[in-house]
Amino acid sequence: MEERKPNMPLLGDLFPELKNVKTTHGLMNLPGDLKGSWFVLFSHSADFTPVCTTEFVAFQNRYDEFEKLGVKLVGMSIDQVFSHIKWIEWIKEKLGVEIKFPGCCRQR
Repeated sequence: MEERKPNMPLLGDLFPELKNVKTTHGLMNLPGDLKGSWFVLFSHSADFTPVCTTEFVAFQNRYDEFEKLGVKLVGMSIDQVFSHIKWIEWIKEKLGVEIKFPGCCRQR
């Protein structure tokens, strides 16, 4: 039998309850605050990197399409919420794109 690592949900597993997750939109409980909706929790390695910025902007460019489908977006990285906030401000200032979905950091 294959050994499973703890805290690593697989397809078909229930998503673990994460309480008081610090996000750019305030504290959230995941998945509780998104109950009744599908959501995409996508991860990126770090704020301010070119690839991660491209991914965040690409998700924002399709934000309305996700909303029409009832799908919420949450971007996650290892950085602190303060870094997320500054990065989102930078994206708006330099690229003219307002990120409407929350960003959060990895729970420790």
